[in-house]
Amino acid sequence: MTLWRAPFEAALRMFAAVSEALWGTGRPRPILVGRAAVEYWSGSAVSTGDFDVCSRVQPEFEAVLRDHGFVRPSGAGMATRGWMHPGLSLGFEVVGSTPLDGLVDRDRIHLIENLTPGANFAILGIEDLIADRMGQYASGTAANRIDQARLLFGLHSGLDLDYLERRIREESSGDYGVDDL
Repeated sequence: MTLWRAPFEAALRMFAAVSEALWGTGRPRPILVGRAAVEYWSGSAVSTGDFDVCSRVQPEFEAVLRDHGFVRPSGAGMATRGWMHPGLSLGFEVVGSTPLDGLVDRDRIHLIENLTPGANFAILGIEDLIADRMGQYASGTAANRIDQARLLFGLHSGLDLDYLERRIREESSGDYGVDDL
């Protein structure tokens, strides 16, 4: 038995392989963000339909995706900016060059090692992910994001509460803090 649902774990293993292949060319690894990062850190308590990633080298990342069998869907009814793999049920999409507009401390990006032997990937840390969810909640456009933030907060002990407070305040324009979790 694994921690995640099977389709997510399969996509996660592919992401690790793609990340490692890109790293092998001397380029930085893409960083897993968004709801896929929530699914990772929540053990699939929250599920996603795609993998949002940040990459400073999008053309090179997309070339590695192609090398691993990914295609851009095309044709009638296919208005996606992402990439699909015929063996996976989740797509991949580059949503930016840096996580959260560069507000994330670099040492807060986690390297997950050997999910697949020899393949590592980078992911947004829990505190920044919680702050992102709170920022989306504060925007008024994503009411359920506070539930995701509270779930992650409850699942993970040992969080840096001072950092988390600062980041939630930054992402929510000062409207929310740790006490709102």
